Amino acid sequence: MQKSVIFKKARISFSDTGKGTAVILLHGFLENTSMWKNLIPSLSKRNRIIAIDLLGHGKSDCLGYVHSMELFAESVAAVLKYLRIRKCIIIGHSMGGYVALAFAEKHPQKIKGICLMNSTSVEDSPERKTLRLRANKMIQNNFENVVRMSFSNLFGEKNRNLYKEEMKSALREALKTPIQGYIAGQEGMRIRTNRTAILTENEFKKLIIIGEKDPVLNLESSLKEAKRTNSEVVVFPEGHMSHIENAEALYHALRYFVDIN
Repeated sequence: MQKSVIFKKARISFSDTGKGTAVILLHGFLENTSMWKNLIPSLSKRNRIIAIDLLGHGKSDCLGYVHSMELFAESVAAVLKYLRIRKCIIIGHSMGGYVALAFAEKHPQKIKGICLMNSTSVEDSPERKTLRLRANKMIQNNFENVVRMSFSNLFGEKNRNLYKEEMKSALREALKTPIQGYIAGQEGMRIRTNRTAILTENEFKKLIIIGEKDPVLNLESSLKEAKRTNSEVVVFPEGHMSHIENAEALYHALRYFVDIN
């Protein structure tokens, strides 16, 4: 059942399932808490699982046209304060990983562990920043086609057929994202800073999950990042959407990471 808390006059929606160590699940761009639907029942058997709809996604409201990673992190902090959670493990997919790091930067004492799932602590390259600006211009006149194209590009041709139904379901959720949420999220990711130091300077457990064929994140760069930050690493054979393309292996990796914390 979805619950909500008010943050800066915006509603932040979340689910809260199970008991035990608090594990915060943060979805990626154009996703929402539904991306975790197959993982929550199993993970919540031994842990308290809180899945949050980030600003401008799912059932959460927008706050202006720039959702910085710091603003996202503040909204996460508001949920944790409401639930009286003092320490937690955060698992963030893609953009959710950027938010996890922004949260850890401000609240390192609250972190038991961070998992960057198909994510990175490094800021956007100049080329990617340019692409985000271009996307925000295009989206205003052609929302559906831009979202469909972006989503399709996350999967290789083989997996587009293999996971056709899962892709359709994820795309339906993506298309529910308001244009304002799209623009604000893209801009927030574009202006985010390098937070590699958050991983190197803190003692909490760290896990980086990598997709060997990830079209967004370079395999070699991700492996170097894991080594540089002394993070554990798991490499899956597929791409950016590990919860779809490597679902069972992902569950076991997350289960192990949560258990050792």
